[in-house]
Amino acid sequence: MDTPPLAHTPPSQASLASAVHAARVTPLSRPAWRTVAELLKPITWFPPMWAFACGVVASGQDIGANWALLLLGLVLTGPLVCASSQAVNDWFDRHVDAINEPNRPIPSGRMPGRWGLGIAIAWTVLSLAWATLMGPWGFAACALAIALSWAYSAPPVRLKNNGWWGNSACALSYEGLAWLTGAAVMLGGAWPGPHSVALALLYSVGAHGIMTLNDFKAIEGDRRMGVASLPVQLGAHGAARMACVFMLVPQVVVALLLAHWQLPWHAAAVLALAMTQVPLMLKFLRQPVARALHVSAFGVPLFVSGMMVSAWGLRQLGLVQTAAGVA
Repeated sequence: MDTPPLAHTPPSQASLASAVHAARVTPLSRPAWRTVAELLKPITWFPPMWAFACGVVASGQDIGANWALLLLGLVLTGPLVCASSQAVNDWFDRHVDAINEPNRPIPSGRMPGRWGLGIAIAWTVLSLAWATLMGPWGFAACALAIALSWAYSAPPVRLKNNGWWGNSACALSYEGLAWLTGAAVMLGGAWPGPHSVALALLYSVGAHGIMTLNDFKAIEGDRRMGVASLPVQLGAHGAARMACVFMLVPQVVVALLLAHWQLPWHAAAVLALAMTQVPLMLKFLRQPVARALHVSAFGVPLFVSGMMVSAWGLRQLGLVQTAAGVA
C-alpha cells in the first residue's frame, strides 16, 4: 500500500516565537553593509562638504581648471573625515546611546563586538592617506580635523563632556577649517587672506549654535551619563537663547562686513536670510525641546545659504581687486 503524503503542519505560535527569539540572541559575526553606512551617517556629511565648497568659491580661482582638487576635497571632508568622526563618536557614545537612542547600530547589537572601533580607526587611516593627495595644507588640515574628532569623543580628553568645548571643536572642524582648506588648496597652499579667515571664523561661531540644537534630543541621557551639554548646563530655555545668539549675531556681522567691503547686494541677501530665521527662533525659544529639530531642518539651510552668498561675494571682490591691480 502506498504511503500517503505527509500533511503540511503549520508552525505553532510557540515555535515561531522561539525562532524569532533565537534570531535575536544569536550574535552577529559582522555587520551588514547597510549598518556600516548607518554608522557613518551620510546625512551629516553635507555641512563640511558645503563649507569646503564655499572656500573653493571664495578663493576666486578657476573652478573648472581645478575640478580634481574640488572633487578630492569634497570626498575628504564628507565621506572620509566626517564619516570617521561619526564612527568615533558612536563608539565612545555607545553607553549614552543605549539610553538616548538604543536603536543605533552599536547599542542595538547590529554592529557587533569591536567592529565600531575598527571602522573608526580604518576610516581615520583612510582619511589621512587620501589627504596626502591634496598637498601639505590639505594633509595638515585633515590631521587637525581628525585630532579634534578623536579629542571630541574619546577619553581622557572627551571634549563633548563640556558643551562649550565640544561644540567649539565640531564647529571649527565642520565650518571654519573646511572653508579655509577649500580656499587654501585652490590657492596652491597659500594663506586664504583676512577676508576669508574672518568669514570662516564667524560662520564657525554660528555653527556652535547649530551644534547646540543637536543636544536637545539627549538631555536626559546626557544628564545621567555626566555629559555637560549646554541644555544640561543652562537648562533648555537658557541653551535655546544661547544657540539663537550664536547663530544670529555672526550672520549680522557678516552682512555688515560685506557692506563695508562694498558688496551691498550680497550683504542684503545674507541679512535677509538671517532675518528669515527669526520667526523660527522665536517659536524655538518658547518650546526648545519640541522645536529644536524644526529650527535645524528649516533654519540651518538658510544659514548655510548665507555662507555661499558671502563666498560668492568674496569671489567678486577678489576679481574686482585683481582687475584694479591689472589696470
